[in-house]
Amino acid sequence: MEMANWKGAAGVCVNERDEILLVLMKAPEEDSKWSVPASGMEAGETLEQCCEREFEDVTGLTVKTGELLKTRDGNYEDAAVSFDLHYFQVAVTGGELVIPKDDFLIEDIAWKSIEDIEKLELAYPDDLELFKKLVGARP
Repeated sequence: MEMANWKGAAGVCVNERDEILLVLMKAPEEDSKWSVPASGMEAGETLEQCCEREFEDVTGLTVKTGELLKTRDGNYEDAAVSFDLHYFQVAVTGGELVIPKDDFLIEDIAWKSIEDIEKLELAYPDDLELFKKLVGARP
């Protein structure tokens, strides 16, 4: 079985109120779950470009990628695909928050505090640790 490798980037954005921008995605056959904006790389893109493109596509905000925060890797259930998701800290440089009309998978986009996030159904529950670190690290 050929391993198909999926590589992508996710953007983690913290605002001045220590809230994180999350997207509520409709999962096929499952309950909707919250996550940071993330997408697979397109041909010729760097991970940083992928992160910036996806963030703007999904949220309407333009961002600049900062440091690489963590990498999530593993295999999907059937193990035919290994994935590699790179989380970058991003800073908003412009644009306006809009929920894309033509993306039926996206149900909501919202700034969420750590207290809120603790109560949400996250696509990756261990992202909470990363969010806490980022918010705690702010001066």
